[in-house]
Amino acid sequence: MIVNNDFNNVLMERRSVKVFDPDVKIPHDEMDEILRRATKAPSSINMQPWRFVVVESEEGKDKLRGLVQLNTRQNDTSAAMIIIFGDMLNYEYIEDIYGAAVEQGLMPQEVKDDLVSRFVGMYKQLTPAQMNDIVKVDSSLAAMQLMLVARQFGYDTNPIGGFDHEHIAETFGLDPERYVPVVIVAIGKGVEEGKRTSRLPVEKIRSYH
Repeated sequence: MIVNNDFNNVLMERRSVKVFDPDVKIPHDEMDEILRRATKAPSSINMQPWRFVVVESEEGKDKLRGLVQLNTRQNDTSAAMIIIFGDMLNYEYIEDIYGAAVEQGLMPQEVKDDLVSRFVGMYKQLTPAQMNDIVKVDSSLAAMQLMLVARQFGYDTNPIGGFDHEHIAETFGLDPERYVPVVIVAIGKGVEEGKRTSRLPVEKIRSYH
């Protein structure tokens, strides 16, 4: 349920929270809506390479605990740890994605056929390193949108990059060659306010040409 539609507050008051109320759980229909809104993030040729593994059960968190290094507080108290992977074979879904666009009147059939032919060939020619870069950038956009949407729904989050990237896919039954771990987002109701942090002045990080 949306509790905060003040975009300025959502944006400016978001904090990284490390300790959550362990009694708070997020219903699956609400979690699905949060994820659905997060997937409104942009992606290269709309291939939507992000894949979400929502770890919420005690069994799942037990498996994750040994992989999150110094982030066990988030694992043990959050409503869920959302592991975001990038799918290196994301173009296998191009017919679903572009076919839906045709069905919804967003794209003519002939345009869809042309794009599918060109884009699949282009993606298949990419090196693993090139595809890795694409799925990580796109999945990071979804992760940031997820954190803002979570705040809109009244939840707090913490993005986590410190975890065992080598073993996390296999631990949760995914092919580690196909699914690249990007970030974990802890989500729940914070029991303490996240620390306020400073930002570099814009003048130090931008240039005009």
